[in-house]
Amino acid sequence: MSAQDQIRETINSNDVVLYMKGTKMMPQCGFSSRVAGILNYMGVDFADVNVLADAGIRQGIKDFSDWPTIPQLYVKGEFIGGCDIVTEMTISGELDQLFEASGIAFDKEAADKIRAANA
Repeated sequence: MSAQDQIRETINSNDVVLYMKGTKMMPQCGFSSRVAGILNYMGVDFADVNVLADAGIRQGIKDFSDWPTIPQLYVKGEFIGGCDIVTEMTISGELDQLFEASGIAFDKEAADKIRAANA
């Protein structure tokens, strides 16, 4: 199976996927840590894909999304963005709206605490 096929299968078979450096329990870069931290704090069930474990996937996800950096967040098969976009969406409440519209369970109170801490 090609890297592109593997990526497509992962994204299509999981509601929320984070392509990251490291894992959700042990991120290996600050940007990946921030996005995984947001999702973990909000109680979002997500699949994590460690791009450091497979060079084909690491380059493949950049080609797949036409986005040059990692981490990359996908919700219901749709590319959402990287660290800056996810952070901005969290603070603005757009991430809550996306999760609600997509039927993704998350802790609204935790999301409100993130916003309050960044006000």
